[in-house]
Amino acid sequence: MTSQSTATLRSRYIEQAASDLEENRHQQKELAEALARLKHEESLLVDILTLAERYEGLPEASDLPSQKRAEPYAPDGRQAPPPTQKTTRRSAHMRERRLRKAQAEADAKGKSRQPLLGEILTELLGSHSEPRLAKELREELIAKHPDRSPTPQVVRNTLESLVAKGNVQRHKQQRSVMYTLVSGAQGGVSAEAGGTEDSTS
Repeated sequence: MTSQSTATLRSRYIEQAASDLEENRHQQKELAEALARLKHEESLLVDILTLAERYEGLPEASDLPSQKRAEPYAPDGRQAPPPTQKTTRRSAHMRERRLRKAQAEADAKGKSRQPLLGEILTELLGSHSEPRLAKELREELIAKHPDRSPTPQVVRNTLESLVAKGNVQRHKQQRSVMYTLVSGAQGGVSAEAGGTEDSTS
């Protein structure tokens, strides 16, 4: 072994030992922090046990939690009276109002349902007699529906889904793929075409 290879080998050993030493010290630090946390928890647990033993002899100490659960108290410290029929009716009335409100909100949400992406694309294709590129359809969609901005991939996937269902026809012109609406497909497309929601970009 030459002196150069010996020096290279020694250099590697030194680098490895320095790295191992750094890792060792890092682990020591982590263990020291973990030990400090455990010591702190130990002191807290000892305090809890000491307090529990100190109050163990009091006669009412064991009854206190069950009393709190079983007997409601008024703000002035006296035991609260049992709920009256009037209170029960009021609670039932409030519950009924909340249910009506929730139902009204659900109905409003259903009425204001946004059309699915497939429905919009079908409608756009129906307004053109010539085949359209997915890119052109996406631009037209964003122009007519500014609140919708599906990615080009989502538009293509939805169009291909419509092709698979027989609602849209695919045409290849050189390297471009274009789409047209199949005759008579627009009427029954809303129930099945637009299953794809557009994920906004």
